[in-house]
Amino acid sequence: MNTDKALIGLTNRFNANNYQPLPVVISRGKGAWVWDVGNKKYLDCLSAYSAVNQGHRHPKIIRALREQADRLTLVSGAFYNDRLGLFLEKLCNLCRMDMAICMNTGVEAVETSLKAIRMWGYLVKGIPPDQAEIIVCAGNFHGRTISAVSMSSEKSYRHNFGPFTPGFRIVDYGSITAMENAINENTAAILVEPLQGEAGINIPYPGYLADIRLACNRHNLLFALDEIQTGLGRTGKLFCYQHETGVKPDILIVGKALSGGVYPISAVLSSREVLGLFKPGQHGSTFGGNPLAAAVATAALDVIVEENLAERSKESGSYLLGELKDKIRCNELVDIRGKGLFIGIELKVPAR
Repeated sequence: MNTDKALIGLTNRFNANNYQPLPVVISRGKGAWVWDVGNKKYLDCLSAYSAVNQGHRHPKIIRALREQADRLTLVSGAFYNDRLGLFLEKLCNLCRMDMAICMNTGVEAVETSLKAIRMWGYLVKGIPPDQAEIIVCAGNFHGRTISAVSMSSEKSYRHNFGPFTPGFRIVDYGSITAMENAINENTAAILVEPLQGEAGINIPYPGYLADIRLACNRHNLLFALDEIQTGLGRTGKLFCYQHETGVKPDILIVGKALSGGVYPISAVLSSREVLGLFKPGQHGSTFGGNPLAAAVATAALDVIVEENLAERSKESGSYLLGELKDKIRCNELVDIRGKGLFIGIELKVPAR
């Protein structure tokens, strides 16, 4: 029964058709490697879309999972737990932020940031009720909830899912002029990825993020950075925005590698002036910030820091990028680009 064809057929029979996987059935993983059910070994270059930056089944993270699972996995948000505060202290210190709110998936963290931005816009900036706007970029990927696809320029993500959440202005990625022109009296924030992965590895001009930071300062806007995929060592820095000097976001959104691919956890980090606006009952999650997630994420952060994974990503990525550019030869090749181990190969799209 446990053959590639049988397992693929079983999955296709019962699983909704929301992905189009390669015909490879992975059964185990360790470090940068995975094996299929026939014991064929593969180098995992996708790394679960940057969720396993620490490698598959890192022993320190797995040990934290097992030890915490033997003690306590979940309690109601009506109680404190003995893991969350310790984890948040480590996370906030590492990210140089005042406070954070934990969720489970990346898109939940994005949704949380939207609520924080709008609340700040009304309570602090004084935008009229229900008029707040957020500037986002074409080609972005912030998730697939209704609000996330409302920010998307990808037609396939939006088809048959309307009506959409209002309050977003989509501008060209990499154009500070387009952003400046989209700002009006109801603009509360600019939300952007420091480099884009979903639309190809799109790298903006040097100083793009610094220009956004200055624009937000001039117009009294929040600068929100989605580092769910680019953060936590993937691009050769702890966070991708750190490739530029003098840039610090008002809101930082993290996820994926925050748990080393072991257990879903995400977070939104900001100042007390922003996240301190939340009152009990205005936002929450049954599993958000649970002790199991907090213990796993604490270990995942320790691995990133103690094993110097950002610097290792920089070194390995530089080597890989050089080798790819030196050795790949094909007529369809357009470009090979990236930062750290966030690398993509652009090919010509065949004419239809």
